Amino acid sequence: MSNEIEARLTELGLTLPDAPAPAANYVPYVQSGALVFISGQISAGSDGLITGKLGENLGPEEGVAAARACGLALIAQLRAACAGDLSRVQRVVKLTGFVNCTPDFTDQPKVVNGCSDLMVAVFGEAGRHARAAVGAPSLPLGVAVEIEGIFEIA
Repeated sequence: MSNEIEARLTELGLTLPDAPAPAANYVPYVQSGALVFISGQISAGSDGLITGKLGENLGPEEGVAAARACGLALIAQLRAACAGDLSRVQRVVKLTGFVNCTPDFTDQPKVVNGCSDLMVAVFGEAGRHARAAVGAPSLPLGVAVEIEGIFEIA
C-alpha cells in the first residue's frame, strides 16, 4: 500500500470505486487553497444505484448502507483530488447529507452516520467533522442518500 490510509482501507476490507463522473454541468470537486469541496455523491453500489425512500420502502439500516456507499464515493473523489495520494488528507471538515424520506421519518442523523462512521474508521481523529443531516422529499434518480463534503489537504 502506498500509505497508511490505503492500508487502513485494506484492513477494513474496503475497495474504493472509481471516482464517479459528473452527471450534469458541474465538476466533481473544486480545490480552493487547502480545502477540497466535493460535489454530492449519490448512493450507488456494485449493483447500481441504491434507490428508495426511508420510512416507506427502506429502513434505517438500509439507509446507513446507502450513506456508507456515498462515503466511499467521496473518498474516491478525494483520492482523485489528491492525485492518488490519500496521505495528503489532513481533515474531514464537514459533511452534508440528504436523505430521501417520508415526512414523518426522523432518523436522518442515524442514516448519515453510515458516512460519518466510515470517515472516522478510515481517517481516525482527522475523520471527525462538522455535519448536517437533512430530510428531502426526493433526490436525483430516486437515490436513497446524497452526501457532499469539504476536506482539508496538504
